[in-house]
Amino acid sequence: MFKDLDPILHSQLRLAVVSLLIGVKEADFTFIKEKTNSTAGNLSVQIQKLKETGYVEVLKQFKDNYPQTTCKITDKGIAAFEDYVKALQQYLNVNNNAKTE
Repeated sequence: MFKDLDPILHSQLRLAVVSLLIGVKEADFTFIKEKTNSTAGNLSVQIQKLKETGYVEVLKQFKDNYPQTTCKITDKGIAAFEDYVKALQQYLNVNNNAKTE
C-alpha cells in the first residue's frame, strides 16, 4: 500500500539540497550552505552522498584564485525527487481518504 521513501532523500539536509537544486538547477556551495543553514562539514558529507547516488554532479574549480564548488541536479536526481514527492502524496492521500470514510 505504501511506497518506500528514498532513504537518500529522506534526510532533511539532503532533501533541502535537492529541493533547492530542483528550483535553480545548479548552485555554488556557499549559496546552498546559506540557504540550508548547515555547517560546511555536514553539507560536504551530504553532498558527497548525493553525488555517490548520482543525484547531483559536483564541479570543483577556481574562481579568482579561490576554490569554488558548484552542485548541479542530474536527471536521475530530478526523477528521484519526483518519485519521492509522489510517494509522500500517497501517504497524505491515504490519510485524507481515511478521514472521509
